[in-house]
Amino acid sequence: MDLTTTYPSWLILLSIVAGILISLLLYYKNKRFELSFPTNITLGVIRAIIISFIAFLLLNPLIESQKRFTEKPVILFLQDNSSSVKTSKDSTYYLTDYVQQIKRFSNDLEKKYDVASFVFDDQLHDDLNIDFKGAITDFSSVLKDVKNRFAYRNIGAMIIASDGIYNRGSNPVYDIDKFNFPIYTIALGDTNIQRDIILKKVNFNRIAYLGNEFPMEITIQAGKCKDQQTRLTVVNDGNDLFSKTIHINSNNFLQTEKLLLEANTKGLQRYTIELTPVNDEISKANNKQDVFIDILEGKQKILILSGVPHPDVSAIKQAILSNKNYEVQDFMIDKFDQSVEAYNLVILHGLPSLKSNITGLLNQIREKQIPVLYFLTKNTYYRLFNDQLAGVSVRGENLIFNEVMPSVNEKFSLFTIGDQTREMLKSTPPVVSPYGSINIQASATPLLFQTIGSIETEDPLLVLSESTNQKTGVVLAEGLWRWRLKSWAQKGTHEPFDQLINKIVQFLSLKVDKRFFKVIHDNNFNENQDIEMDAQVYNEIYELINEPEVKIIFTDEMGNDFPFVFNKTINAYHLNTGRLPAGNYKYKATVQLGDKLLTENGEFTVNPLNIELINTIADHNLLFNMAHNRGGEMFYPNQLDELEKTIIDSNKIKTISYRESRFSELLNIPWLLGLVILLLSIEWLVRKRMGAY
Repeated sequence: MDLTTTYPSWLILLSIVAGILISLLLYYKNKRFELSFPTNITLGVIRAIIISFIAFLLLNPLIESQKRFTEKPVILFLQDNSSSVKTSKDSTYYLTDYVQQIKRFSNDLEKKYDVASFVFDDQLHDDLNIDFKGAITDFSSVLKDVKNRFAYRNIGAMIIASDGIYNRGSNPVYDIDKFNFPIYTIALGDTNIQRDIILKKVNFNRIAYLGNEFPMEITIQAGKCKDQQTRLTVVNDGNDLFSKTIHINSNNFLQTEKLLLEANTKGLQRYTIELTPVNDEISKANNKQDVFIDILEGKQKILILSGVPHPDVSAIKQAILSNKNYEVQDFMIDKFDQSVEAYNLVILHGLPSLKSNITGLLNQIREKQIPVLYFLTKNTYYRLFNDQLAGVSVRGENLIFNEVMPSVNEKFSLFTIGDQTREMLKSTPPVVSPYGSINIQASATPLLFQTIGSIETEDPLLVLSESTNQKTGVVLAEGLWRWRLKSWAQKGTHEPFDQLINKIVQFLSLKVDKRFFKVIHDNNFNENQDIEMDAQVYNEIYELINEPEVKIIFTDEMGNDFPFVFNKTINAYHLNTGRLPAGNYKYKATVQLGDKLLTENGEFTVNPLNIELINTIADHNLLFNMAHNRGGEMFYPNQLDELEKTIIDSNKIKTISYRESRFSELLNIPWLLGLVILLLSIEWLVRKRMGAY
């Protein structure tokens, strides 16, 4: 333990001198009472000690104490739980004996080390429940999670048991450079080419238009199937759309078939592509794939008009074009000479403006009840804009403009925005917004509020309005192009920004739906996704309510029913059922509104993921490089004892010790206060007893 203070050391000496001087004044100079010399000396010393100590305490001295800690090394064990592991000829071994061997191996290591065991596929799971049912393998995501969880721990080594096959993310050989501990790998699976026909890849457009032909590209791969043949078929709703016999002429066969199919039926259509199996094929699950194509009557047409060139226009256009449902045209207002009646949504950036008289255009938009989205800028003519009753008005003489940040209105219920978009909005660059008297009309709902500095205001940044005849939206800012760039810088994708713009466009461009009960959902889900839906219930004056209970029943293709109840949100409903098996589902949702039972029917599809079955040849070279680059070794399942011995004998895996320093104020020690009081009491009692004061 050490004693220290932030004041200069000469003040400590001054405290001692002060104590001595005050004691001398009392016991040497003051002759009003007589004490014996030994008593006088004793009491003077006590008084000097007390005064010096109290003066020293005024310097706020700190006591530094140090404590030593030791931390055992942590061994990380990561077991690949993806389905590609069990597709080898040793599948029975991996599902039975191997699981027991791994658990014994983990238990043996725990006798000497702290062992953290996980299984992984596209993410890390906190257990060792090995069933080889993972649909995707993503080393990048898993290793990033490991780095975040164990950033400040004493990691002795990491063991990765895998077949080396990954189908998402980057090459793990580059991801492990961030680790400073050895990595050992256990090589699973089979590196030999097996007798197998694989439907390797199907390229297709997710959107097609009724009456048109759409392309489909099918890649077929076959190993050790020379002189065999298979039949390729494409089926929709029980009808064969295409059929062809494929002759396999080599043991390493690869062929691509390009088709043109006709879109005859509107709606979400399921197309089943299948290859007939050959004898002794190792896996038939990768011979079949379902794809889902949304057949639309026509694209939604979006018009963007601007008064001056602006990077916002390009950002908005690119975001909308990321959705194949939309066709976008943009014009400078002085170059636009067409009719707006052909468009489903008009976006006005910086319009109306003083330089561009678009009163006639605005009247036409209002008469045709065309949805419109305004972006307010420094060029906007606010007096004319306020006359449009777009859901919000901005008034004030000589408007000024502030840099503001967005904050999400948690009570917004017209639609939901994803977690990635919410995360993006928390760290976006500021945008420029008009500052004045901002009034929101009763029909309008803010999606985003303005945050100025660290202060969240109730001034809207993005408002959507759904009146009886027309939908409108207003973005009270310019500079959103920075949000799109920030989205790319943070996530390597524009999706968070694009999703926000597309949600707004989708809401505005759809025709006003005056049903009292709506169920909102995607048509397509992957089998590794949670099934999420929203529901809205309106009363007789078309206000959102959520008092009654909303129930829904899913029915699969076998006729099995799955009942659920929606959870209530601020003034709507949300449902997350978790994951469902692949297949087609129909649903019936009901809500009791007064004496009326309202019903909504629909359907959706859960797409199967067969990615793990496309490549079943283990990549032990990848596992070797991962271990070699981090100072480890690669082992096989029958070498677990050797792996354990290598880890135990390694001089790189050590217990570490460290010291932790803590500072505490001397004033906070209770017994020191008691000692001061005791000494003062002794001095006072002795002087009283001797007749002094």
